[in-house]
Amino acid sequence: MNSDDRPVVGFTMIAHALFHAYELSIPIFVVVWLEAFSVTSAILGIVVGVGYAAIGLGAVPSGILSDEYGSDRVVLVALLGMGVGFGLMSVSPNVVVLALALGVWGTAASLYHPAGLSLLSRGVDQRGTAFAYHGAAGNVGTVLGPLLASVLLIFLPWRVAAAIFVVPALAGAAAAVRLPLGDAAEVEDDPGAAGNTSLSGFWTNTRALFASGFLVIFGAVLLYGLYYRGILTFLPKILSGVPVLEPITVFDRTVSPSQYVYAGLLTVGVGGQYVGGRLTDLVETEYALIGAFALLVVGALAFVPAAAAGVVPLLAVCVLLGFAIYVTAPVYQAIIAEYVSDDSHGLSYGYNYLGMFGVGALGAPIAGAALSYANTTVLFLVLAGIAALAGLISVYLLVRTNDRVATGDSRAETEG
Repeated sequence: MNSDDRPVVGFTMIAHALFHAYELSIPIFVVVWLEAFSVTSAILGIVVGVGYAAIGLGAVPSGILSDEYGSDRVVLVALLGMGVGFGLMSVSPNVVVLALALGVWGTAASLYHPAGLSLLSRGVDQRGTAFAYHGAAGNVGTVLGPLLASVLLIFLPWRVAAAIFVVPALAGAAAAVRLPLGDAAEVEDDPGAAGNTSLSGFWTNTRALFASGFLVIFGAVLLYGLYYRGILTFLPKILSGVPVLEPITVFDRTVSPSQYVYAGLLTVGVGGQYVGGRLTDLVETEYALIGAFALLVVGALAFVPAAAAGVVPLLAVCVLLGFAIYVTAPVYQAIIAEYVSDDSHGLSYGYNYLGMFGVGALGAPIAGAALSYANTTVLFLVLAGIAALAGLISVYLLVRTNDRVATGDSRAETEG
């Protein structure tokens, strides 16, 4: 990675780590909110789903802004807005206000991925390696966020803990503005070249985007979003119900081993993100995507039997899930960059995260309903089915691409 790439990668790594620190700390608070607001898993799943859905609903506007005006300013606004959202959560008197606060957080968070990924895809030379570092940084955030929340909730009321989470956003924004992006960020020069700000230009580029192979990728990513949100939102609660992970008392403080297993699962994701990014530099991304979805199916089917078999099998499946969930992300990010022209990367990532986080947010209420009206086994069977369907779509993408290559058409010409 050269000297021009490093500031861009560092800038996005900071923001990505904070995004996931906030995103994955919310399930830790969910355990407390169930008691604090006296609501069912189904109701709280809807409430949390509001915030997660907002991440997707704001993604397309973020992609348009990134294509037209550059990504660095959009990323900074995202950081500050996420901090504001957590500040509002800390003073929420009921679930209605909590839903509004989560919506504020989600709207700000929606700005990050399209902006950050378009900056990476257009601003660095070693794209796969950059996605690997970017993904690994995100998983550092997924570990530190839940871990910090777990520790704070041992000693402090949840409202104070939520208020403390405002500080990382301010610190991250201050650190990011000091990074020397220099000419690397100017790869996004010629504002307005993409033509997305006018209504006609937006619809023209959208039609062109979905007439390509991106439509197939979008379907797979949407299903991945359902799996991702469905499994992670209530996983701390599911793990807390496993007998070997029941809460224990240490020095008059209640400690939940399940929360640390959850944090450990996310820690494994650091390696998953890095491996996924590196794979896209070594093998065809279609094969990597098929393999990732296959692992997600295996993890979902194995979870319940492993939980019944004992702590060692359970931890083994958690390691598999942590790796599989996060190895997928840099793979689909890289495959989008391959199938989409440079001047539409922001818009494509916007639609990508509309599917991943917007429609994918339905995974939270789906999981909540499964746990409230059925059981954990049903939930994981549903998740396995979702991942299997995404895998079939990925196989179709591979076959379609190979057929076109065989006829002499290049991927860029026929799909991008």
